[in-house]
This record gives sequence, C-alpha cells and structure tokens, in this order.
Amino acid sequence: MSKFERKFGKYAVRNLSLVLIACYMVGYVIQLFAPGIQSLLTLNPYAILHGQIWRLVTWVLIPPSSLDLFTIIMLLFYYSVGSSLERTWGTYRYNVYMFSGMLYTIIGSFLAYGIYWAMASAVGTQVSPAVVQSASTMFSTYYINMSIYLAYAATFPDAQVLLMFVIPVKMKWMGIAYAVLLLYQLFTGVGIVVFDIFYRIALVASLLNFVIFWITSRGRISMSPRQAKRRQEFRSEVKRNTRITKHKCAICGRTDEDDPSLEFRFCSKCNGNYEYCQHHLFTHEHVK
Repeated sequence: MSKFERKFGKYAVRNLSLVLIACYMVGYVIQLFAPGIQSLLTLNPYAILHGQIWRLVTWVLIPPSSLDLFTIIMLLFYYSVGSSLERTWGTYRYNVYMFSGMLYTIIGSFLAYGIYWAMASAVGTQVSPAVVQSASTMFSTYYINMSIYLAYAATFPDAQVLLMFVIPVKMKWMGIAYAVLLLYQLFTGVGIVVFDIFYRIALVASLLNFVIFWITSRGRISMSPRQAKRRQEFRSEVKRNTRITKHKCAICGRTDEDDPSLEFRFCSKCNGNYEYCQHHLFTHEHVK
C-alpha cells in the first residue's frame, strides 16, 4: 500500500476510534430526544436505491447497543484497543482497516437486499420495504468493533486483560473464544429465512477486513510500518550481498558440494572461463 499511502496518507483521520465513539454519542442523543429519526439513518439498501443516499453515511451514527454502564465500559475498552492499534500500525493503516470494514458492510447490505429481491421474484411476491427496514438494522458497526477486538488479539496475543475485572486472560484465548462464538452465530442464524440472509451477510461482511488483514499480514502483524520496512530492506540487502560459491569441474562435473576437499582452478591457457578440479587441472586438453 506504499503508493496509496504516499498519495492519500495525508488524509488519514487521527484518533479514528474517538471519532467513532463521538458518532455514537450523537446517536444516543438522537435516541433520547428524537427516536423517530433513527429509522431514517439505518443502512437500508431499499431506501438508498429510492433516493435516501444519506444513509450511506448516517448508519455509522447508530450505536451498537443501548446506553448503560456496561456499554460505557466496552466503549472505553474499544477506544483503548483502537488507540493501541493506531499507534502500532500507524494512522493510515488503521484507517484502511476501519474504512474497509465499513465499505464491506455497505456492499454486504446491497448483496443481502439483492438476494432477498431475487427470492421474492422467484416466488412471485413483492419486496416488503418494512421487512428490509427491519432487517437492515443488522448492518451496524457492532461487528466492525468486534473486528478491532480480533485485530488487537492477533497483534498482541500475549497481552492480558482481566475477565470480569478479576480473572487474567491472554488476548489470544479471548480472540479464539470470540472467533468460535462468531462461527456458531454464523451457522445458527436467527431462525427466519429473510433475516438470516441479512444477519449472516452482515456478520461476514463487517469481519471481512480482519480476514484479509490476517491473511496478508501474518508474520508482521505486530510490526509498525517503519519496522516492516526496515525488515524488508534488511532482507533485500542480505539477499543482494550473499553470494553462493559453487565450483564445478569442466571434465568430471564434480562440485565443491559433492566433495568439499576438492580444490578448483581456472586454466589460463584455455579460451574461456573453464574451471578444473585438482585431478584434471594439468591433464585436460586446452580449449582453443
């Protein structure tokens, strides 16, 4: 991503986790003072295709859960985790991770709507805007927040957290447990065909950024961009300066790998670079 970073890195949003939490605060204010407006902000592909294009952005304002003490603690935890990732990866890389999760979620919502539309057409029924509106609430930033959690567990597997504020647990075990839970939710669904489509696609789409991140970054997950660059430059320098010495006799074909005790010399009387072992250096016919 170096070319893109040089071109677009200056536009990266610093403290993106704090910006996302600020969006949630706006959403909670809307829930409190104007709850009727919230239905106009969700990622509803049917409404977007009918002119309500602001939903492509405003769905980020929808909080992942109701506001209570547990939610506040979790938001503070995700802010801490997200800030740590931003410091480790760099602002640009963290922005790419977060915004790609949002982009995949938007694409997933239209994919789910397309599948629902195809199913309705196959049985000769009309698409229900109310069903789409209800199902579209499953496309939120909840699983994007979970992708931050998984990325942190992959980046700092040996970091410890206090489960229930008492039990110390390493992040890698928490990440594995949550991954198993996600797989269980993916296969069980919610029990209603249409909602299952939206639910499963929402889950996969919003976590797709973590899957791509894991596949493309294994072995250098915990490195900052500067550290990864230094390691790559070091490997290139070592590869450039390392020369493999291999001698081969032009008569018998034996090499120094076959017999390390052999000595090899070039013949100054031969026309060309012909190398001979100690047994054929003085007995060969000179090449003219």
